[in-house]
Amino acid sequence: MTSSVLLDAGVVTRCRRRVHLENDPTMADAPKAAPDPTGEQRRADAMAHRRAVADRMATMAGSAWTEIPLDAKASDRERATVAALSAGAPFVWAPQLPRDQSGGRRGGIDLLVRVSTGYVPVLVVRHKVTDPGTGARTSPLSEPTPMGIRSDPLRKVRPQPRDQLRLAHAQRMLQASGFAASGRSYGGVVGMDADVVLWHDLDAPTWPGARTALSEYDMRFADRLAVANAAANGGEALARPSRIVECRSCPWWPVCDQALNEARDVSLVVRGEDAFALRKLGVSTVDELAAMDPATKLATPLVGMPLFDAVVLARAWLRDLTVVRRVRKVRVARADVEVDIDMESFGDAGAYMWGCLLSGKDIGERQGYRPFVTWEPLPDDDEARSFGEFWTWLMLVRTKALAHGLTFRAYCYNELAENRWLLSSAERFAGKPGVPTVAQVNAFIRDPAWVDVFGVVRDQFLCAHGKGLKIIAPVAGFHWRDPEAGGENSMRWYRDAVGMDGAPAEVSQRQRLLEYNEDDVHATLALRQWMSSPAMAELPFAGDL
Repeated sequence: MTSSVLLDAGVVTRCRRRVHLENDPTMADAPKAAPDPTGEQRRADAMAHRRAVADRMATMAGSAWTEIPLDAKASDRERATVAALSAGAPFVWAPQLPRDQSGGRRGGIDLLVRVSTGYVPVLVVRHKVTDPGTGARTSPLSEPTPMGIRSDPLRKVRPQPRDQLRLAHAQRMLQASGFAASGRSYGGVVGMDADVVLWHDLDAPTWPGARTALSEYDMRFADRLAVANAAANGGEALARPSRIVECRSCPWWPVCDQALNEARDVSLVVRGEDAFALRKLGVSTVDELAAMDPATKLATPLVGMPLFDAVVLARAWLRDLTVVRRVRKVRVARADVEVDIDMESFGDAGAYMWGCLLSGKDIGERQGYRPFVTWEPLPDDDEARSFGEFWTWLMLVRTKALAHGLTFRAYCYNELAENRWLLSSAERFAGKPGVPTVAQVNAFIRDPAWVDVFGVVRDQFLCAHGKGLKIIAPVAGFHWRDPEAGGENSMRWYRDAVGMDGAPAEVSQRQRLLEYNEDDVHATLALRQWMSSPAMAELPFAGDL
């Protein structure tokens, strides 16, 4: 049987509804979200990274390197790829694999590497694929074949399921065209560090239920192919809109947003698996969820939250309440001397700024906002200087507070990001001036004096529209100076601020980033002050809803 549509590797990690909309001819003129500049920049960065890796590998491979021009027509690229593979070219960069009409597949891969019995796929990505540790199977970049695999004593695999599924797509296309190497299916990945090739055994169990990457891919692809064919041929839609995390960056969100609000869909309050579980119980709308008895015992409990919380959130949503108390008395740990901290990072390249806001009783240190920043384009060793100065100052404030007989606490909003870069910086810059040991960082983040305000909000409030700082702080009366303030936009500002794209560094964008970071720490302080104020008594209580 031949499929009426051909899908690329991206569909297996894409929302089913998006797959439907992309293949429904009646949706061709539907309004879509404007392209996200930050997303476009990430794609441009990834392309530049692939180009840099290709140039390095081409130099090492010499005459064994064959490159398929990216600017040629798809049909010409496919013919050139088939010719190169048929001739046994050792390394083929940017191949366009032969279309698999019967399987419904199209696409390519970054690199195909010849082994004795055929070709294996290699992916080049701009994210980390390993972490410090042992056990990853790698080969040198100069030997990008499974024949050079060794157990790496310095690296362990960082889980990146999307990479394995993309490799599985290429492997199925190679098999369909007769160019795949025989035996076990392997796929390689070159990550952001671009110093080794990480190898995945696509036939090894890595998914729950002992599924392999290939079997997981086959299951997902068959589902998406059915969705796409139904949409393309005017059949019954196999995927309905449901709000998930990916909606925030999806170009089709305006279409789904309108449909969900018109239907008052339950996923506007609970998302993902819980929305599907509730629909199976006949609860499809926010109104139906709000009408449920919160004490109902479900045969299978919700995953994201207790049913009580879901019902209260639905009732809050109907009343347009952003935040309700889930406890009678809201408590947030306070201290005599307080430091609010917000870190700014640039992807996986590093943390370029640690912004601090000192407040509370006088200990002889200047109060107010203080940034520790490097404006050298990351990655750069100057990051070690700014981090060391930040840590030294923070420990000085803590020491002075305790010496004055005062209590001390430091705060952030969602410690996952700050803790990640505290530990990463300590590991990467060990031994440099002011940089703490990993043990010192671990002791700090385990100390009750390090407070995650996001955790306080999560535990003591129900938030009908999300728990992000940009959503919750305005309820406390705080507003950012920059109308475009946000983590995604800050990535773009950073590029301009350091002259990353070859243009002169923009001082105005540096100031914009400093003000954005300053507002973030002031927002955290405002949120804590609000939670400690009499205003809490006026906030609706979940039990009363």
